[in-house]
Amino acid sequence: MKYIENEIYLNVRFSEVDSLGIVWHGNYLKFFEDGRESLGLIYGMSYQELYDKRLVVPIVDTQISFKSVVKFGDKLKLVTRFYKQKAAKLHYKYWVYNETTGQLSATGSTTQVFVNEELELQLFTPEVFEEWKNSLDWKEE
Repeated sequence: MKYIENEIYLNVRFSEVDSLGIVWHGNYLKFFEDGRESLGLIYGMSYQELYDKRLVVPIVDTQISFKSVVKFGDKLKLVTRFYKQKAAKLHYKYWVYNETTGQLSATGSTTQVFVNEELELQLFTPEVFEEWKNSLDWKEE
């Protein structure tokens, strides 16, 4: 499969941990969003550009698999990969590495679909998004 990829580094903040001192599971979705946002900025399709082009792409599926504990103060590396699709959807995969412990902490994926302004599912990828995809230098898995 063809993909583009980006990595970012995050510091685990106190507000992201629960009473046990470990990252609350729901915060991984925020980490994933940080990865998508960063990837979009680097590859020229930021959240603002999606908005400006009136592209609405809600998340319809999320998967997370937890591998090791992450604590307050740990440094994370988040790898985000966007896969080229023929279907009118956006598919991302994520790898969260705990740079402090050297362990893989979580893996995940999200899928988004295109909807119109009335929130009706769109069966075809908008032309402006296809043009953007065609402008990219894709890697091969």
